[in-house]
Amino acid sequence: MRTNRSFVIREGRFTNAQKKAFEELWPKYGIPSDDLEKIIPNDWFDVSQPVILDIGFGSGDSLISLAQQRPDLNFIGVEVYRPGIGAVLQKIHKQELDNIRVINADIMQLLKFKLDADVFLGVMVWFPDPWPKTKHHKRRLVQEEFLHQLARVMQPKAILHLASDWQPYVKFMIKHVAKVTEFIPTNSSINPLKLDRPPTRFEQRGLRIGHEVTDLIYQLEK
Repeated sequence: MRTNRSFVIREGRFTNAQKKAFEELWPKYGIPSDDLEKIIPNDWFDVSQPVILDIGFGSGDSLISLAQQRPDLNFIGVEVYRPGIGAVLQKIHKQELDNIRVINADIMQLLKFKLDADVFLGVMVWFPDPWPKTKHHKRRLVQEEFLHQLARVMQPKAILHLASDWQPYVKFMIKHVAKVTEFIPTNSSINPLKLDRPPTRFEQRGLRIGHEVTDLIYQLEK
């Protein structure tokens, strides 16, 4: 059965700097998922420590901030947009951060076929594409199939942190997470892993046009 994608591939245009960064830095910070039968996260880091998954990191500012906040954690960022990966590779290298690795892939393919159970201490999904048109709602990322796959790869007591500035999508996420009973909502907007969500470009754009930003934080009970 075909899985609906939550994205449309928009390769865009590499700047010269992004292209150079992708070519030169990918061997150090990239995980070549297509070449691997399985991805064992800590095999790709010099220091073995708990791993956080950041899905759809865009320009990478939030991913960089997370890694700076918690050097005692490792971070894997997944993104389909290669110019964005080029940009974040530049930032990782400039900041000399060795607790970040990136994957250029469809997250559903990774979750279903490349990752073992119980590997992540936390998962961040911040400002996913809201696909506002009703006919496109099937493309929204945060729904049951995705959430069941997340629950499988997350450790017991792991944290799922969702954020959006599109309130219809917030309601959609709340509805769908409620159907996956392993996820228990927390009583606080503060991430229990003490990971502060930095303002993102998408958040700032939403605030400028009067959108309300909502954080949803859950703990996995399994």
